[in-house]
Amino acid sequence: MYIKTSLLFFFISTFVFAQSQSIALEAANWEFLPQAKHEFKTVEGKKALWLNGTAFVKDSDFGDGVLTVDILATDKRSFAGIVFHQQDGFFEEVYLRLHKSKQVDALQYTPKYHHESNWQLYPEHQAQVAYLDSGWNRLQITIRGNTAQVSVNGSQVLVVPHLKTGLTRGRIGLFGLFGATFTQFTMENTMASAWEVTPAVTDPLLVSDWALSDAFVYDDSEDLHKWLQKEPKQRVKTEASGLLPVSKYVAKSSSGSFDRNREDVVVASIKIESDGQQTQWLDFDYSDKVRVFLNGTEIYRGSESFRTLNPQFMGHLGKGQRQIPLALKKGENNLQVVLIEKANGWGLRAAFKNAQGIRWQP
Repeated sequence: MYIKTSLLFFFISTFVFAQSQSIALEAANWEFLPQAKHEFKTVEGKKALWLNGTAFVKDSDFGDGVLTVDILATDKRSFAGIVFHQQDGFFEEVYLRLHKSKQVDALQYTPKYHHESNWQLYPEHQAQVAYLDSGWNRLQITIRGNTAQVSVNGSQVLVVPHLKTGLTRGRIGLFGLFGATFTQFTMENTMASAWEVTPAVTDPLLVSDWALSDAFVYDDSEDLHKWLQKEPKQRVKTEASGLLPVSKYVAKSSSGSFDRNREDVVVASIKIESDGQQTQWLDFDYSDKVRVFLNGTEIYRGSESFRTLNPQFMGHLGKGQRQIPLALKKGENNLQVVLIEKANGWGLRAAFKNAQGIRWQP
């Protein structure tokens, strides 16, 4: 078991003040990321923005409060949402999958690290939502502290108890993929206490610290053993669940272009001290591709890339998805995880079945 946790949400105070601001959908007000396409136009008598990419509101500064936008309904493949707390290439994102109305993944929250999406790592932050077939769907996000409530058309559909980036302020903006049309974008800054969330209790069997190398462009014709010889560059901590979001710590050579990204590789490692020769089992999952080495010998390889198994395969990272036997020698053992990633979430999670006779550290 990875986490023993109890979550309790309740609003414990009222707003001190609120300032509602309508965001003008005019070119001078917006900054568009490279490769973003856009058009300002009038739709059903309303000023609107058609967007394929990500755009930020210039000089905006948002902490706690409410963000609201109306999104034009469509039955075509379309992703549309709000981004907030943007600082450099890090920000939070909530978006609708408009073509997946009534499906379990119709709505998604994900952090963006170095402009790279991580939705595959967070299947628990999806929601089943029925969208309107015509007219406008209203997306509203209420942020207090490190928590967020998400509503669609007036109904709460998702609570995010721990926003992942750790940022508490930053710019706001909009996100569209394959084209989405927005109108009536508003920001309401507030001062209020957060919902109380009881802290997660971390399972002591989790691997919660890793040594991490730099990232390199992956070439499948090269001998991966050369990557194993590279010295780790930093020691990094996982989230409370044991998830290591790699993109939070290293940038890919190309990002934000989904299937057009190049594949990159990174090596995460730990040292395992064993009191004697024994076999220990490791609960393990990863995204997207992996090769696992113990004391220089490959013991596991796999691929969980988006659409690898079939057109509907999402490649979500889970808990206890697979178990790997580790044949440990007495003394120090070197476990190295070679992670290969193109897009949608670069990560791993690992936990030992028991800790009898072993200790581990980066």
